[in-house]
Amino acid sequence: MSTMILTFVVLLLVVAAMSVGVMMGRKPIAGSCGGLAAVGIDEECSICGGNPSKCEEEQDKQGRKEELAALAYDAKSGR
Repeated sequence: MSTMILTFVVLLLVVAAMSVGVMMGRKPIAGSCGGLAAVGIDEECSICGGNPSKCEEEQDKQGRKEELAALAYDAKSGR
């Protein structure tokens, strides 16, 4: 039970620290590109600057990395 309480307190402290940063006038906590578009809001993304091709390029890069990782396996694992 003490682990659950400690975990909850740590979580509250993290949320409080993030909110203090926002209240002090720093950059707001930002989501990923495409997050606003997924809900139908077409605004400029603070990360990609409103250029959706940058997000698509990053997704393509990630997809290629996953494909390459799927082509190999660890010979030491004996699989």
